[in-house]
Amino acid sequence: MRFIDSEESKKEYKKFLEGHDRCNFQQSLEWAELKKPNWKPEVILAEDEDGNIVGSLCVLIRKMPIFGNIMYSSRGPVCDIHDISVMKQLTDGAKELAKKYKAIVLRIEPDILSSDETFRDIVTNLGYKIKDDAKDFKDEIQPRYVFRLDIKEKTEEEVMKGFKQKWRYNIRLAGRKGVTVKEGTREDLKDFHRIMIETGKRDGFIIRPLEYFEKMYDCLGPEHMKVLMAYYDGKPISGVIPIFYGNKTWYLYGASSNEHRNLMPNYLLQWEMIKMAIARKDDVYDFRGVSGVVDENHPQYGLYRFKQGFGATFTEFIGEIYIPYKPLTYKLYRFSEKAFRTIRQIKRKLTK
Repeated sequence: MRFIDSEESKKEYKKFLEGHDRCNFQQSLEWAELKKPNWKPEVILAEDEDGNIVGSLCVLIRKMPIFGNIMYSSRGPVCDIHDISVMKQLTDGAKELAKKYKAIVLRIEPDILSSDETFRDIVTNLGYKIKDDAKDFKDEIQPRYVFRLDIKEKTEEEVMKGFKQKWRYNIRLAGRKGVTVKEGTREDLKDFHRIMIETGKRDGFIIRPLEYFEKMYDCLGPEHMKVLMAYYDGKPISGVIPIFYGNKTWYLYGASSNEHRNLMPNYLLQWEMIKMAIARKDDVYDFRGVSGVVDENHPQYGLYRFKQGFGATFTEFIGEIYIPYKPLTYKLYRFSEKAFRTIRQIKRKLTK
C-alpha cells in the first residue's frame, strides 16, 4: 500500500482509473482539483507483489468547525470489491490518513449494489458500519438510487429500440419542430447557468454559482466534461452537462427554460448524450439520481418516470459505509448535520 506522492504516481493512477471497470469520475484527480481548497485530496493505492496498482481510494479531507476533520470518498473504492486483501490495504491506508489528519470518520458512498452480500460481509469484517436507510435525495450526499442504461457493444438503433414509444416520438418531435443541439464552450456556461436558475426556482432546489461550473470546466473540460445546449429560433431553451470518464458517461446537470417545454428539448438532449456515449464505446450511460420512494404522489416522481422511459435500469446502491475513528464526536457531528439540513429545508419552504 502507498499514497500518490509524485507526478509520476499521478499519471500511473489516472491510467489505472480510466482502464478499470469500476472507474468513476468522482474518484479522479480532476474532480479532486474541483473540490479544492475546501477539500484536500489523498489517494490510497493498493499494490500486488510486483508493485502494480490493483486498487485505489481517492479520499477528500475537510476541516469541520468544532468537530475536526472528516474523510469522505465518493464512489470509491476502485478495485475488485470482493478481494478482501485489496480492501484491507485500502482500509489500512485510510487508517493511516485518519491518524495523520486526526480525522473523526471515514465516509464512503460506493456505487455498489445494495444486494451485494459478499461486499457487505467484507466491509463489516474490516470494521465498517453500513448506513443503508436513505430513501430520498436529502438523506445522502450522493444519490443512492439511480437509473443506469447498459449500452455496452450496442448500436444507436439497438439502444433506441429499448426506449418507450412515447420517448422515441418526443425525440423525433423536437427535431421536427426545429430544436437543434450544439456543443458549447466555457462561455456557454453563462446561458446554461441562467436557465438553471430558472429551473431551480421552478423545481425548488439550490443552484451552485456560475463560478463553480466554470471551475468544473477548467478542471474537466473539454475532454471529460461538455456543455450541450438546445436552441429554438436561435435562442437557448435547455442545456445539459455530461461527464465522460473511463467506460462510462454520466448525466450530471440539466437545465430547462419555462418556455418551449412543449418542444421536448430535454428528450433530444438525452438522446444526444447517449449517442456520444455509444460513439465512445462506453459500457454504461448513467442518468444519476432519483428518489427511492417510487410513488406517483411523490414530488420527484416525474424525474423517475422521465429517466425510466429511456429503458434504463432502476439501481439501488448500498448507501454509506463508514468507520468512526472517534465515535462520540462523530455521533455529535451527525446530529448537527441532520439539524442543519432540517433548518435549511424549513427556510426553503418559508421563502417559497
